[in-house]
Amino acid sequence: MNFIDKAIKAISPERALKREVAKKRLSMINSGYGNYGASATKKSLIGWTHGGGSHKEDVEDNIDPLRQRSRDLFYGGSNVATGAIKRLRTNTIGIGLHLKASINEEVLKIEPEEARELEETIEREFAHWADSTNCDLERIDNFYQLQQLAFLNALLSGDSFALMTTTKRVGSVYDLRIQTLEADRVSTPDNERINPLFCEGVEKNKAGEVVAYHVSKFHPLSFTDREPREWVRVLAYGEKTGRRNILHIMNRERIGQVRGVPFLAPVIDTIKQLGRYTEAEVLAAVINGLFTVFIEKESASDDVPFGESIPEEMQVDQEDENSIELAPGAVIDLGEGEKANMVNPGRPNPNFDPFVIAVLKQIGAALEIPYEILIMAFSSNYSASRAAILEFFKVVKMYRAWFVADFCQPIYEEWLSEAVAKGRIKAPGFFTDPIIKDAYCSAEWTGPSAGQLDPTKEVEAAEKRVQGGYSTREREARELTGTDFYKNIKQRKREEELLKEVTGGAKTDTQTVENINGREESDTENNPDNDGGQTEEETEE
Repeated sequence: MNFIDKAIKAISPERALKREVAKKRLSMINSGYGNYGASATKKSLIGWTHGGGSHKEDVEDNIDPLRQRSRDLFYGGSNVATGAIKRLRTNTIGIGLHLKASINEEVLKIEPEEARELEETIEREFAHWADSTNCDLERIDNFYQLQQLAFLNALLSGDSFALMTTTKRVGSVYDLRIQTLEADRVSTPDNERINPLFCEGVEKNKAGEVVAYHVSKFHPLSFTDREPREWVRVLAYGEKTGRRNILHIMNRERIGQVRGVPFLAPVIDTIKQLGRYTEAEVLAAVINGLFTVFIEKESASDDVPFGESIPEEMQVDQEDENSIELAPGAVIDLGEGEKANMVNPGRPNPNFDPFVIAVLKQIGAALEIPYEILIMAFSSNYSASRAAILEFFKVVKMYRAWFVADFCQPIYEEWLSEAVAKGRIKAPGFFTDPIIKDAYCSAEWTGPSAGQLDPTKEVEAAEKRVQGGYSTREREARELTGTDFYKNIKQRKREEELLKEVTGGAKTDTQTVENINGREESDTENNPDNDGGQTEEETEE
C-alpha cells in the first residue's frame, strides 16, 4: 500500500475499499494480452482509437475508394505502385501459363505410352484454340494475353471476372469464347440494395452459398456509356449440368468475403505520401538548378535590366502580372520597393535516398516483394540476392496457384469437355464418371522460372537433387527454364541425329543420341586412340 492509499484509508475507509476493489478488477482484466496489445491502461495504447466490423463493414463497404485510388497510383500516381503490380504480373504470368497435360493413367488404367500420346494430342488441340484470338469473345487477345489481362485487373481492382460463352466462327474448330469483365461491372441492382443476401453484385442464398452474379450492361464509371441501367443475372453454376458460367478471380482475406481487395490496399497511404515527398524533392532540386538573379533598385527606373529575362513566347503564365517566372540563367528586374530574398533549398537532399529506401523496404515487406526486386537493383552479394529471389518466388507460386485454380484450370476443363463432346479427344467415361473426368483433366501449368544469378551453380544443384531422388528431371526443367523435359529430350534427339548425318557420325557433344536413349558410352568407344588413359611410355613399360 503506497502513501496515497494510506492517506485515503485514514480519511475515508469506504473510498479506500472501493479503490482496492477496482484494483482487483483491473488486475483481472489486465491478464494475458490485456497487459500488452489489448491493454486499456498503458499510456502508449490509451490514445489508440480502434474499431472493426465484419467483412462487409471492413472490406466490401470500402472497395470503391480502394479501387479508384489503386488505379490512380498505377496510372501514374506512383512509379513504385506501377512497378510493384507489373513486377508481380510479369513473374507470375509472364508470356502466359502454358498447359502441360498430366492425365492419371493409374485411374484410367492405360499404359504410360498411351497416356503420353493422349497428352500430346490434348496439348496440340488446346494450342489450336489458345494460340488464336478466336478464344476471346472480343477477338483481340489469345488465351495467354487474356491471362495477363485478367490477373493484372485482379491485382489492380481486387478481382476480375470472366464469362465462358459459346459462339461459332468460321475457321475455328471450337466454340468456347472467354469474355473478361472489369470488377465494376459486377454490382448490386438498384432494387436490391437493401437485400442482405446481396453484396456488391454477388448474390448468396440463406446458407451462404454464392448462387449468382449480377452484371450491369453499363460501366458505372463511364460518362459516355448509353446502355440502360439494367443488370443481367448470371447463375454461378448451371442448374442442370453444374457447369461454371462465370469465373471470379479473387484472393480472399476474410471469412465470408465475396469481393476482392486491391493488391496495393495495405500501402496506399504510404505510397501516396512517398510520391508527394519525391515530387517535392524533385521540384526543389529543379528550382535550385534555376540560378536566377534578381536586380533590386532603390528607386524606379526605366533602364533595361542587365542580362535577359524570359522571352514572352516562352512564358507560361504571362497573363498574371504578379507572377514571376524562373528560368536557367534568367535576370529578373524588380519594381520599386520590391526586394528578392534568395532562399537556398539545399538540394539535392543527401538524406533523400536513405529515407526513400527505408520506406520502400516497408512497402516491400507489406506486399511480400523483396526490396531488391521491387526496385530491380541487386547490389548485395550472391547469397543475399539469391535469397531475395527465392523468397519472392514463394509468393509468385502462391499467386500462380490461385490464378490457375480460378482461371486457367476451369477454362481448360470447359474446353476439354467440348473437345471430347465433338470427338476431337477420345476419352471413354469422361461424361459418365466425375472421377474419370478429373483423371483426364489433370494438368500442370508452367510459367516463367525464377531465373539464375549463377547458372552453373543452379544447374549443379539441380543435378544433385535429381541424383539424390529429391526431385525429377521434369520438375527441374520446369523450375530452371520453364520448359517441358519430354519435349526437350525429343528435340535433343532430333538435333543429335541431324548432327550425326552432317558430321558423318563423329561425336559432336558430350551426350549423344545413345546417351539420350539410355545407353552409356565409354571414352574408349568414342575415341579409338584412347586406350584407357595410359601414355605411350606406360604401354611400352
